Amino acid sequence: MEEPLSRSTISAPDLRWLLAAVFGLLLAGCGPAKVIVEGNFPPPLMAPLPMKLGIWYPEDFSGHEFFDQAKSRSDSDWLVQTGAAQVQMWDTLLAGMFVETVHMKGEPGPGQMNQLVDAVLIPEVDELQYAIPAHTNVKVYEIWMRYRFRLVTTGGDPITDWTMTAYGKTPTAFLQSDAAAVNLAAVMALRDAGANFATNFARVPEVKTFLDELHVEPLETGL
Repeated sequence: MEEPLSRSTISAPDLRWLLAAVFGLLLAGCGPAKVIVEGNFPPPLMAPLPMKLGIWYPEDFSGHEFFDQAKSRSDSDWLVQTGAAQVQMWDTLLAGMFVETVHMKGEPGPGQMNQLVDAVLIPEVDELQYAIPAHTNVKVYEIWMRYRFRLVTTGGDPITDWTMTAYGKTPTAFLQSDAAAVNLAAVMALRDAGANFATNFARVPEVKTFLDELHVEPLETGL
C-alpha cells in the first residue's frame, strides 16, 4: 500500500508575506535601468581670472536627471542621473578659472548682498537630447545638452545671460555594458561643456564688457 504524499501548509500571514515578497521582486524587475553618472574631470589649464565668483546651483541642476521610456517590451527604461557629476565638473572647472569661488548660502536676492563677490553664476540644463542604439540601430550612445547661464549680482539683479551647447558620444562600441556606454557619453558631454565654457566665457559680449569694468584681462586657456 502506497504511503500518502506528505503536504506542507502555509499559514495565512506567511502566505501574505510570501505573495508580497514575490510581488516586490516582480516590481523590482520592471524598474528602469539606473545610471548615476561618474567620471574624472581635470581642472582647466589656464591662469585664473582675478575675479571672485559666486556660484548658485538650482535644485533642478544639482539633482538633474533624465528618463528614457522604453519604446517596446524588449527595451528597458533608463534613468540617468547627472546631478552629482554636473556639480563635480562645474566646481572643478570654476575653481580653476577664477582666483576664488564662493558657494552662495542661498539663491541670489536681497538677503544675499552680505556675501562679497563680483558676480554670481547660475547654470541650468535648458534642454537635453539623446540617441541610444534602440533609436539609431548603431552601438553608439550620444548626448546633447544646451545650458543656460545667468550672471547676476548677489542681490539677484541680472548682468547677462547666454546659452551654450555640449555634446558627448561614446567613443567605442566595445564597452562591457550599456550602462557603461551611457555613463561615458554623459561624461564626454560634461567635459565638452567645460571646455566650451572655459574657452568662450570671456568672449560673450556682455561678459567681456563686465570684465572690462572690473579691469579683468581674460587669459588664454590650455583646453
